[in-house]
This record gives sequence, structure tokens and C-alpha cells, in this order.
Amino acid sequence: MAAVIQDNSGYTIGPLHAANEWMALAIFLSAAATDMLDGYLARRWRQVTTIGTLLDPIADKLLVSAALISLVQVRVLPGWMAILIIGREFAVSGLRSIAAAEGYTIKASDLGKTKMVSQVAAISVMLLATRHPALLFPGEVMMWGVIFFALLSAVSYFRKFWHKVDGRIKKRRRRELLLLERKRQKAQLRAMRQRGSGGAEGGLDAATISNPPEVS
Repeated sequence: MAAVIQDNSGYTIGPLHAANEWMALAIFLSAAATDMLDGYLARRWRQVTTIGTLLDPIADKLLVSAALISLVQVRVLPGWMAILIIGREFAVSGLRSIAAAEGYTIKASDLGKTKMVSQVAAISVMLLATRHPALLFPGEVMMWGVIFFALLSAVSYFRKFWHKVDGRIKKRRRRELLLLERKRQKAQLRAMRQRGSGGAEGGLDAATISNPPEVS
């Protein structure tokens, strides 16, 4: 974000000079590559950690969101495109959380992977378009492709898992409500028995007082 937003012409590191857009592109591609490498090594070595489980779903979303917001700030990317893409990520993350709570695991689909690859490619072109206007139109066309794959994969996730998750949640809530209703009915029945028992004892005492037994 700093490399995109800065107004200076670039960064000088020793004898090398890198323009802002190239520095931003290098940082973005490095982060995307390490994110994919992390997933690849975790699957190959079958190593899962608590911190990895927590941060892995956040890493690529944070990377993409930061890049999109930066492009909106420098007026290269329309804000509504960023909102659609980031909103899609929130929606799918929410679905994953609900599914995980119900015992389902939503794995990345081929559409989701295609969406991620198209995001990296489109954002890379848009980063260069900040200083090279000739790349603006190709970048916008690629962003339309990102939106298409993002919405298509989101619909696929919801269609595949929503009925299962929603049906399971409704069944669980019906069982909970039925259990609560049974508890309430038992409590009412117990209270009625207690009142009836108390009334019977009270009636016996009153009858005994009004008509005391004869002493032989």
C-alpha cells in the first residue's frame, strides 16, 4: 500500500532504482507466491498448526483487499468493483464459519482457485497501470473477469452447502424448541400437582377443624 500511494517516483537501493509501481508489484507477487507456497508445503508435509489454521484463510483475503483498496485510493480502480470482490470474500468466509460449526469443511473449488489466479493477474496489471495508462483498459477487462469468477464461485459455494447447513440448523433448532417445550410442560404439570396436593391437604385440615373427631 505504501509503495502504491507514495508520490515519489520510486525507491533507490544502492545502484538500483525501482519505480513505485514495480516495487508494489514485486511486493504483491512475493506475498502471493509465499501464500501459495505455504499451502503447498502444508499439504505435502501434512502439517497443520493452530496459527496456520487461523491465519491461512485471512492471508490471501487481506492481501487482495489491501491491493484493491490501494488501487481505489489512487483512482485506478472503481470503488464498486472492490466492494463486490471484498464483499464476496466476507460472504464466503461467513458460510465457511457456519459450515465449520455444523461439522462441514468447505474446500477450495476449482472456480475458487481460478478466481484467485485471475485476481493476482488483474491486480498486477492494474498496479502497473498506475503509471502506464495504456494498461488501464486491459486491467479493467481482467477485473471484469475477476468479478465474474468471484460471483460464480460464491454462487457455487452457497448452492452446494447452504441447503445442507441450513437444513441441519433448522432441525437442530426444532429439536431444541421441542426440548424446551417438553421441559415447560413438565414444569407446569409439576406445579399443578403441587398445587393440587397443597389444596387437598388444606381441605383436609379445614374439614378436621370444623368437624373434630369424637372422643370415645
